[in-house]
Amino acid sequence: MSEDNNQLIVQVNLDARSYEIAIVSNAMPSIGSCVSKWFASIPNRPENADRCLIVTDRNVAPHAVTVAASLEDAGWDCRSITLEPGETSKSYDATHTMYDALVDMKADRHTAIIAVGGGVVGDSAGFIAATYGRGVPFIQVPTTLLAHVDSSVGGKVAINHPKAKNLIGAFYQPQGVFIDTTVLDTLPKRDYRSGLAEVIKYGVILDADFFDYLEQNIDGLNERSPDVMREIIAQSCRLKAHVVENDEFERTGLRAVLNYGHTFAHAFEALCGYGELLHGEAVAIGMVCASRLAERIGLIESAMTARQIELLQAVSLPVELPSDSTLNTDDIIDRMKLDKKTVAGRLRFVLPTKMGHVEVFKDIAESDVRAVLNE
Repeated sequence: MSEDNNQLIVQVNLDARSYEIAIVSNAMPSIGSCVSKWFASIPNRPENADRCLIVTDRNVAPHAVTVAASLEDAGWDCRSITLEPGETSKSYDATHTMYDALVDMKADRHTAIIAVGGGVVGDSAGFIAATYGRGVPFIQVPTTLLAHVDSSVGGKVAINHPKAKNLIGAFYQPQGVFIDTTVLDTLPKRDYRSGLAEVIKYGVILDADFFDYLEQNIDGLNERSPDVMREIIAQSCRLKAHVVENDEFERTGLRAVLNYGHTFAHAFEALCGYGELLHGEAVAIGMVCASRLAERIGLIESAMTARQIELLQAVSLPVELPSDSTLNTDDIIDRMKLDKKTVAGRLRFVLPTKMGHVEVFKDIAESDVRAVLNE
């Protein structure tokens, strides 16, 4: 990772698919020169090939306007398409709209797709980039903290099938990722805090020193201090990049550590109804449950769970299900058995053994899971 004034650069090393993540503050108007630099490094790229389709959604369209203006100043020919916010834009209908826009502009395999938005925009635009013309260049410009530290890094792109999320997709790395922390200034509090859950997760699973840093900078986290934002985003990206570099296509099992808290969280999200609990809120509760499960089977002391609870509460994240929740333990466990980490109905969990390290545990006794859920 390199630093230049208010810019941090994280390198994702994947041989020919390597790319940079630029983390800046108040620099969106300069994105054109950054993108042009990234594309200048593509071997045998024709002259006058700087054309792009900018994909955004209605909520963040003003950021897309800034991106387009900067690219046009740098000599790019830009077209734009605006999707509706939400999961409906990860659908067959939305993909056809994007394919049609590319066909209408006579896009070729050198035409770039630039995603300006949260995880939905990045996933759907990335899927289009992976499949149009058997693959066109792709840039991520994430606009939420969750997208900054999670979905924009790693190359997973997908759309939803009516019966399952992210069922139709690919591994497709971008040409680069441009993160401007200034976009977080207007992000609603609840969405911002949801992203912090994934940041805290990285400390628990991979980096005890990073967890310490988060504990020591609670005011900066709550105030969205640019210096703190650049640091936590850069470190989160670096940690995820390390995992992706060693398990890009989910073949070694290393990437499973990123699912800490998610077996519980996915069940909570589904049973509460998607949107009732934001993803990060469910992950926060799920991390506490997973840590208590690790306590129960003797992997850690209660002090480690207490540290997580204290930090999550300090940034106003929930640590238990809402008091009016009607979820029951049987329904939660049944839903958990549908989790993709479950094998032949046997529950598997990512659990901590110390701060900064987790492992995958198979054949966790259902009675222990029930006890944690009933606490």
